[in-house]
Amino acid sequence: MEYCMEDWPEPIINVQSIAESGDTIVPYRYIKPPSHRPEILKSTPQEQTIPVINLAGLEGDEHACNATMHEISVACKEWGFFQIVNHGVRPELMERTRQVWRDFFHLPMEEKIKYANTPKTYEGYGSRLGIEKGAILDWGDYFFLNLLPLSLKNHNKWPCLPETLRETVEECGGEVVKFCEKVMKMVSKSLGLEEEYMKRVFGGYGDEGVGVTMRANYYPRCPQPELTLGLSPHSDPGGVTVLLADERVQGLQVHKDGAWVTVQPLPHAFIVNLGDQIQMVSNAIYKSVEHRVMVNSEEERVSIAFFYNPRGDMLIGPAKELVTPARPAFCKPVTWNEYRLILRKQGLHGKAQVDSLKPS
Repeated sequence: MEYCMEDWPEPIINVQSIAESGDTIVPYRYIKPPSHRPEILKSTPQEQTIPVINLAGLEGDEHACNATMHEISVACKEWGFFQIVNHGVRPELMERTRQVWRDFFHLPMEEKIKYANTPKTYEGYGSRLGIEKGAILDWGDYFFLNLLPLSLKNHNKWPCLPETLRETVEECGGEVVKFCEKVMKMVSKSLGLEEEYMKRVFGGYGDEGVGVTMRANYYPRCPQPELTLGLSPHSDPGGVTVLLADERVQGLQVHKDGAWVTVQPLPHAFIVNLGDQIQMVSNAIYKSVEHRVMVNSEEERVSIAFFYNPRGDMLIGPAKELVTPARPAFCKPVTWNEYRLILRKQGLHGKAQVDSLKPS
């Protein structure tokens, strides 16, 4: 029998509660299989790092603009991950957003669980993805909320403490949406499509167009970080992800050429990665990339991810301009509502979800 999406299959225990209990052993539900544990995987070559794109180049002369667009195209083809500096969002606002979420996760547990979520929408405070009973869990808590469409945004579902949280998230969210739209234009143009193409196929006109969500992540200290992960390897299912990373603690790793590359966040940069929907529309010219989150025994880590996704009923598939006899359609079209339902049922499993759409 299919499990009811209204409830979690088992009682939820927030990871922060486990971390603060003083236990020196990670509970078995969080221990990854030997092949997935971080200590046995191929180490990262020290010279590798994700590309850095300076958007100031787009404001320069034709040569500077073309050079920046070429850098974006190469980063999308070879990595699917890159950092962007000079993006237009104020550093002070980025720092304030990160701090207000850190302060939220430091509130008493009874205050946070007022916003406990369910698998129906994931909106609120939670600790797991997927409803598979008995699944191995990740070492992290989160708060998930909707920014767009306006019909789904509900400030009453956002934390009322700290007192500045709602105002700060509203301000930062608005700025990140503008930035995401800029990224979508760059992706479209770099593929040889007209710059509004991606936004249009995502349904992005008007207040009920694209979907934008935010997830604040909290990864507590872990007594045995070599046995678990803060977030299992996966590619993001949506369109574009914009990450405001922890300014002090590294943890994000990207899978590249058989190795896990540790991302070193630059001050006041956004980390951008392409999701499965971009892989689908680009006909796999650009690919979503597996990534994961490490934890450590010394320090907590906080990050804030913004997800720019299609409207739920939009049918997403390869752009006809990018389908040729030499490059046939990578996948069959599917709506975003159908696609994300798979994730909510199964949780994070590498790139199995997008690969399942390939023609048999």
